[in-house]
Amino acid sequence: MTAVQLEVASEGGGTVISLAGPLTATALAPVWTRAVDAARRAGDGLAIDVSGAELIDTSGAALLLALERDHSGRIEWRGLGEKPAQLMARLRLAVPEGVTAKVPARTVARTSVWRTFLIRVTFFGQTILATASLPGKLRFLRGGNFFRLVERAGTQAMPLVGMMGFLIGMILAFQSAIPMRQFGADIYVAALVSLSLFRELGPLLGAVILAGRTGSAFAAELGTMVVNEEVAALTTMGIDAETMLVIPRMAAAMVVMPALALGVDIAGVLGMGLVMMILGFPPSAILNQIQMATGPYDLLLGLFKAVVFGAAIGLIGCRAGLTAGGGPRAVGEAATSAVVGGIVVTILLDGLFAVIFYRLGL
Repeated sequence: MTAVQLEVASEGGGTVISLAGPLTATALAPVWTRAVDAARRAGDGLAIDVSGAELIDTSGAALLLALERDHSGRIEWRGLGEKPAQLMARLRLAVPEGVTAKVPARTVARTSVWRTFLIRVTFFGQTILATASLPGKLRFLRGGNFFRLVERAGTQAMPLVGMMGFLIGMILAFQSAIPMRQFGADIYVAALVSLSLFRELGPLLGAVILAGRTGSAFAAELGTMVVNEEVAALTTMGIDAETMLVIPRMAAAMVVMPALALGVDIAGVLGMGLVMMILGFPPSAILNQIQMATGPYDLLLGLFKAVVFGAAIGLIGCRAGLTAGGGPRAVGEAATSAVVGGIVVTILLDGLFAVIFYRLGL
């Protein structure tokens, strides 16, 4: 069901509250508190515009009554039909003047959380179905668009990846050398830092960069398309939006993430090697320690994690964009949700991998 869209704007010294979409019991919970607060804060000259409301049931009329009673001044109704007005009149008789029809805050929060969870699970399921049916929908894919996404997400991020990896390697080497020196084990700093980079920090830092740069870009781009109704136009033309918009971005994120993780690994080892040479160790000793402590298996584990992180970040970024609401703040909120969700899910997946690898003895 379409979400309710709430907009609050100033007009001629007054306030206009616009409600669009289905004003029904299943859709009102996310905007109820914000709408009532806006009516309470509005001064004289409040206008409530419901011309964009697709349907107003008893719950919708209860919200309109709550807006009316929480605002102490004059109210101008716009687009209020005869039937909703009659329904509000009956509610005024049924609900005493001293009692305002309100949804408890805990109920609103619980409903919003549950609805958000359902949206995310539904989107995940739709992506799986779109991937399974991809062989029959290859006509919706554009190779040029895919390579453009790879270039934006991977090639343009390499300078930032190199700088961050180099600095992280230097910082880890300096900080590790201080306690290791107490035991005369300075040389083992090379093994410690290289192992940490290959198995953990390489894919994790690459994922943070991908979420901050690319995940937010996916959400902003798709969110703008939703606000401008371009996604609805694609659906009207019979084009599968999941296949055309989501799958190429997920694939691009999965392709570039191993490269980003490898870039962090190489730059981090170079930064660590510079610090070790400053401490007086020759390059041959440093390379020997790296070869003794790590192997291709450690690097492959990190690259495998990077692919999973890329898929999660791409999926979350697309979900945040395609489920963006209406209004001027929707795109910004979608980008924020993509970055926060991508980083949180990456850390959760990294912890899950740590437990699995430990149990498997990897």
